[in-house]
Amino acid sequence: MNRKQKRLTVIAGGVGFIAVAVLLVLFALSRSVSYFYMPSDLAEKPVGEGTRIRLGGLVEEGSIKRVENSNVLFTVTDGSSAVEVRYAGILPDLFREGQGVVTEGRFDRDGAFHADMVLAKHDENYMPKEVADRLKEDGVWEGETSQ
Repeated sequence: MNRKQKRLTVIAGGVGFIAVAVLLVLFALSRSVSYFYMPSDLAEKPVGEGTRIRLGGLVEEGSIKRVENSNVLFTVTDGSSAVEVRYAGILPDLFREGQGVVTEGRFDRDGAFHADMVLAKHDENYMPKEVADRLKEDGVWEGETSQ
């Protein structure tokens, strides 16, 4: 093997190593990313079973139902569509009907959304930015956001 062939071998090895590293990083990121959806997005284009998503909107008035073992059912709406959410656990203190909420979880085989995390506003002026932007676009909410 002459000097030129050795140099090409080293360069090819380096490029191969970098390609494998990039693929591993992309694979790791794809498993931890959860996309944000509004209920009307899900009505137009449903998400597959088991796909982790963030669902945002307003908690529909009169939709909160507490069932046994600290399980809670409530509906997230954006004014045009709604998704029923099932959550097992303690809700944030500021979780209320008519307020902005972001939930994170997955749809099951039956099409029910099971949240494992619920985020609610932290003061009367705050709405999660993603939710506020989408609700303003749809004309459902006109409040101001604070960052």
